[in-house]
Amino acid sequence: MIISIHQPNYIPWLGYFEKILSSDIFVFLDNVQYEKNYLVNRNKIRISDGSMWLTIPVNVKHDSLLNKIRIDNSQNWPIKHKKSIQINYAKSDFLCNYEQFFNSLYERRFDLLIDINMEIILYLMKQLDISTKTILSSELHVEGTGSNRILDICKSLNADCYISGQFGKNYLNLEDFKNNGIEIKFHNFTHPVYKQCYDPFVPNMSVIDLLFNEGKNSRNILRTNKQSLCKKG
Repeated sequence: MIISIHQPNYIPWLGYFEKILSSDIFVFLDNVQYEKNYLVNRNKIRISDGSMWLTIPVNVKHDSLLNKIRIDNSQNWPIKHKKSIQINYAKSDFLCNYEQFFNSLYERRFDLLIDINMEIILYLMKQLDISTKTILSSELHVEGTGSNRILDICKSLNADCYISGQFGKNYLNLEDFKNNGIEIKFHNFTHPVYKQCYDPFVPNMSVIDLLFNEGKNSRNILRTNKQSLCKKG
């Protein structure tokens, strides 16, 4: 049983979805403290002279949990995000395949950040043909913090292998995982080069950059690039 865990980010990058694809179960870490200036409420899209951030403004109180973060709807951010996508991807080959979803999304009102993030991620998983089972960490009723929380989530799901981000090297207690029969593999994403609207190629954009430019071929690009981190079976 291969497990990976990550916060539910806003329009995540391609490496996020490779991690999901590599897992049997992907856990959305929704009941941890919100981190300012992280990727939970922002991500980058390609523009003619580089990249730009699309950021959802939020109202944050001290020690707010991620799944309680409310969107600041006093700002007209949906129109900005919608227009930024339309303008910067007008010349892409496949924007038309996904435009209806995003237009409809930005016309709706979301009060909680996690609600819009989850709706986007699940939609993008479908477009990338990813059928990995997903679950919210809040549904597991696991206590603790840091390495102990991650270990307990893995144990609750009978994990044999945990796929960690590179940052995990700084805080995971590797010996604890080993003692519980759980192998840790660190995700080291190699970014593929694909067609973009502008030259030269700029990596680490939201996955919508790939979809709008490559369409259904995005699935093949993701799978061709996927690492074999854990041995299944």
